[in-house]
Amino acid sequence: PNAACRSSNSRRWPRPPTAMPDAWHTTAVDGLATGEADLQTWWRLFDDQQLNELVMRSAGGNLTLREALWRVEEARALRGVVAGAQKPQVDASADASRAKASENGTLQPIVPESGLDAGNLFDVGVGAFWELDVFGRIRRQVEAADATTQATVESYRDVLVSLYAETALAYISVRTSQERLRIANANVDAQESTLRLTKDRFAAGLVSGLDIAQAESNLANTYSLIPVIERDLEGSLNRLAVLLGDEPGALHEALSNLAPIPSEPQEVTVGLPVELVRQRPDVREAERLLAAQTARIGVATADLYPSFGLSGFLGVSATSGSDLLDSGSVTWSVGLPIRWSIFSGGRIRSEIRAEEARTEELLAN
Repeated sequence: PNAACRSSNSRRWPRPPTAMPDAWHTTAVDGLATGEADLQTWWRLFDDQQLNELVMRSAGGNLTLREALWRVEEARALRGVVAGAQKPQVDASADASRAKASENGTLQPIVPESGLDAGNLFDVGVGAFWELDVFGRIRRQVEAADATTQATVESYRDVLVSLYAETALAYISVRTSQERLRIANANVDAQESTLRLTKDRFAAGLVSGLDIAQAESNLANTYSLIPVIERDLEGSLNRLAVLLGDEPGALHEALSNLAPIPSEPQEVTVGLPVELVRQRPDVREAERLLAAQTARIGVATADLYPSFGLSGFLGVSATSGSDLLDSGSVTWSVGLPIRWSIFSGGRIRSEIRAEEARTEELLAN
């Protein structure tokens, strides 16, 4: 990647090779099929309409996702800031001043004939500057900004992966807790009936008092489980509401109806390992960050060479405002500024080595 980034003739570079097996090490069990896995909408395999709706709602209301989206917008705007340096910069200026020169601070031979009395000066003009990107410094900056923008997009997608997974997990936890609560209440009814029957049998002399104590213990244990399950249900409902960008408690009424726990499909399709890696946005984000850092080596390298520009100014200058439109007040200039850091004490080459080290760091990441 370092060698590729130094080339000013290409805006692309080869991706780092990644060795991946062409099959899973663990033998596939029943219910797994090889093929092209649809990982982008995996939750639809549960065939639960309410789960589908909640996942879609989370994409529109989650605050963490909204934060990631605005990071993308920020990166796009900053890319425009960098790209703007490729075009001429034009500024308008105007100035009106009145000044008096010091009588004691001016050499007598150069005192103007008009003397050192206070005078007016009016200036109006338009100045322009255009950096000629001969050695690709600005182009490399734009490359880095492009790759950074792409990295923020992948970061947004990475948040989506986590958000969808957490939303589905919270929803399944809600349905699981509701089912556990239903079973616990049914067990309470059954154990209360058992306790009444045991007491009747004890009254008839058919069982001992130990059987009553055992039935009461079973009933008490089941009663003690209900608050724990209700607490878990409350926490899952609140967590799901926050994931959707709502306040805690917003989904209690909507999900109060009992529904079955989403069941897994009869068959799950799994792709090849390398295909799974390609679909991971965090891996793609790391690759884009590496691409951005690679371009920054070119930015630092361009400082070894001179920079060229074109500058110009066109305006009018006069000591009286009424003379500004006179042809004799026109002033202009054209320049070819050149800047070259001949000696910097090794600063530029140290910056290049630092950028190369950051690139190797991101490559390892």
